[in-house]
Amino acid sequence: PTPLIIAWSANSPAHTTKQHPTKQPYTTLYNPINMTNLKLGIASDHAGFALKQTVIDWLQEQGIQVTDYGCPSTESCDYPDFAHPLATSVENGTNDMGIAICSTGNGITMTCNHHQGIRAALCWDEPLARLARQHNNANIIGLPANYISAEKAIELIKIFLTTEFEGGRHERRVNKIPCQ
Repeated sequence: PTPLIIAWSANSPAHTTKQHPTKQPYTTLYNPINMTNLKLGIASDHAGFALKQTVIDWLQEQGIQVTDYGCPSTESCDYPDFAHPLATSVENGTNDMGIAICSTGNGITMTCNHHQGIRAALCWDEPLARLARQHNNANIIGLPANYISAEKAIELIKIFLTTEFEGGRHERRVNKIPCQ
């Protein structure tokens, strides 16, 4: 497949300003990323299985290396059994980032966050996906399978994977997250 290179811009090559429906304008910094070099892990429970399979198909169509940590079907299962291997793979560098999916996104995201090197963010709209990366340097996106469409999930994943961490004052805060 042709490598996917995503770069969005409107006003200039690197910045766009958008109006949040209820808040002040926010600026988004996008840099093109060749996602074919990216290694992703993905995990779900039974409620997230169908969305996970759709996301895997899309990622593979883009030429992105993805490792599936389960679950293997829609048969009832426990999300921690799949969240922990995903989080470990991101924590130890086997994967660069991760995608975690369950019915609400809450349980699997909370489980991932029990790992010291993980900053998993539950996202259901574009500003949350963008700010999870910009301000929190999130390395796993949590998705609520029962509350978003497959199209929305893919859009959120694109934003998450192509938004860079701003650093600065946010870096100081992010460095205080782990309990060490």
